[in-house]
Amino acid sequence: MILILWYLLFMIAGDIAAYLIGRVVEYEWGSHVSLIVFLALYFLSLWIAWILSVWVTAPKTGTVRQG
Repeated sequence: MILILWYLLFMIAGDIAAYLIGRVVEYEWGSHVSLIVFLALYFLSLWIAWILSVWVTAPKTGTVRQG
């Protein structure tokens, strides 16, 4: 469950970043370029969000002290 929550958090952050970067690109170079940039960043952010959420929720390895 924690993995899904982290994924949603990273996904929302990536979506907002893709939107804002897409808006800047649209202002500078037009809507066709903006669509390509937005879609590329959107799908890249989904992939990166999954990698980050798995990394954050991975069990920590190390020595366990028994006693």
